[in-house]
Amino acid sequence: MKKLLILFIFSVLSNFLLAQNSYFPPLVGNTWESKTPTSLGWCEAKIPALYDFLGQNNTKGFIVLKDGKIVMEKYFSTFTQDSFWYWASAGKTLTGFTVGIAQQENLLKISDLSSKYLGKNWTSLTAAQEDKITIHHQLAMTTGLDDSGSLDCTLPSCLKFKADPGTRWTYHNAPYTLLDKVIESATGKTLNMYLNTKIKVKIGLAGTFIKTGENNVFYSTVRGMARFGLLLLNKGTWDKTAILSDTAYFRQMTNTSQTLNPSYGYLTWLNGKKSFIAPGAQTVFPFDLTPNAPKDMYSALGKNGQIINVVQSQNLVLIRMGNSPDNGAVPIKFVNDMWAKLNEIICNSIQVTDNQLNKNSFSVFPNPTNDYLNIKGEDLEHLVLYNAQGLKVLEKSMAIGTTDFQLDVSFLPKGIYLLQVNKGNIQKINVV
Repeated sequence: MKKLLILFIFSVLSNFLLAQNSYFPPLVGNTWESKTPTSLGWCEAKIPALYDFLGQNNTKGFIVLKDGKIVMEKYFSTFTQDSFWYWASAGKTLTGFTVGIAQQENLLKISDLSSKYLGKNWTSLTAAQEDKITIHHQLAMTTGLDDSGSLDCTLPSCLKFKADPGTRWTYHNAPYTLLDKVIESATGKTLNMYLNTKIKVKIGLAGTFIKTGENNVFYSTVRGMARFGLLLLNKGTWDKTAILSDTAYFRQMTNTSQTLNPSYGYLTWLNGKKSFIAPGAQTVFPFDLTPNAPKDMYSALGKNGQIINVVQSQNLVLIRMGNSPDNGAVPIKFVNDMWAKLNEIICNSIQVTDNQLNKNSFSVFPNPTNDYLNIKGEDLEHLVLYNAQGLKVLEKSMAIGTTDFQLDVSFLPKGIYLLQVNKGNIQKINVV
């Protein structure tokens, strides 16, 4: 029986990649399968430069997962695989995820007034002002509470009126920290107890929230952080167990939550948006949060460079723990510089974006095929074929002015491939 080659181009690859069987490490122990960078077609010779950059910028631990498996893992100085470290504000995303679980269990609704769970007079606002603030506003950083004093103080005397809820975005820790009490009031359990039964034991996450100053801060190992990143990558499902089955909430958490700062979801940072507001400022920067990273990346980011990056189009998770690499409240510049180094390593992969799709730019037939593809179009100059993992498997250059080309694919294994023409145009072809 002849081999079958099916071409199918995605505007984004995330749905397909998630359909693949991601690897999940055992819940107990340190066993975690790995892949070599070479097996992925990555430029392994570029890795030392990344590690030098990380080491020079106070990194303690670093992991990259591909399809759930470890591709890179590096520890610096005396830090080890078993060392615990704080997540800082990267723990905000974990809290946001936990709120979603409480909502799916009908223990709260994010549209509820915060005072339903925090009691009356949890702020120094008037009753009418206070009763406009909802859990959604706490998740989206739009409570309208004044952040000009202490960012962390949760006493009513510190929580003063600045603007109506939903009309001002600001990175304010205190309203976020009070979500812990919202969860505890709604569930009847402490934050750590609820987190343990609903998330930690189900994904093998060894870690805990510890009261640190006026904040609750989560501590774990680098691999513990990677487990949560893998849970995010799989949209709230661990192996075959749905931890957060409310898919609508997960979409809301990892997409723009309000119109003021497009790059912020529910306690989660988003890439690929038209603008962002940085912590501690009201300036709107009219560009991506992380220009060097994939557009679909979303992140948990914390003080001193605690980082979870999730890229569903590449089935990729990146973790960084350590001391401060820059002066930002969250490591925006450092993340962008780190991705510039990482891009040199991920050197043979492709990302398919919406603006590359042009179904009229060229035609391909027959589809499916088992031997040759006939490609017709104007000024065909360069053809590249990628497999479903984004790795280059075939490349051809043609004479200027070529309009008809026959590509031999008879030697390729059966599967799904991506065809790119002239280094930009991609045609969508139906799966048969």
